[in-house]
Amino acid sequence: MRNAALACFLILVPYSLRAQDKKADWKALYDLRAGEKIELIETGMKKRVGTFSTVTDEAIQMREGSNDVGIPKENVARVTVLDKSHRLRNAFIFGASGAGAGAGIGAVSTRCNNATDWFCGLGRSIAVGIGGLVGLAGGAGIGAAIPSHPTIYRAEPAKANTSH
Repeated sequence: MRNAALACFLILVPYSLRAQDKKADWKALYDLRAGEKIELIETGMKKRVGTFSTVTDEAIQMREGSNDVGIPKENVARVTVLDKSHRLRNAFIFGASGAGAGAGIGAVSTRCNNATDWFCGLGRSIAVGIGGLVGLAGGAGIGAAIPSHPTIYRAEPAKANTSH
């Protein structure tokens, strides 16, 4: 059974890697609506936050404060949409699943038989509670750390010139 699971895993990994979004497509910026709040990182690592105006094949136009700013395509490293954050929702979801997993691990980890010892039930309860709390804290931390703003465009990294 373990070998079958390993074989399935090894077969499915390349498909999941291929299914990942390619964010290097400038045309994805055409899906943005005027007025959406965006964060734009230039190739020189200058960060700009403002509202999206328009995009052409050569540049992106945004409003930063009271100024309209046009940035050429070759100077754009990344564009991220700054809609409302989902970190709290992610923390709740991952916290709940972590608490369940931790409680399950705590229940399984106690090695006692309830038929022979009346104290064993209390020991198992404590292990389940501690496991649940540890899982809750770990899951909530992971959920809060997951980036919540979608990156719409990311420029391809510059290819290093390795010809000698």
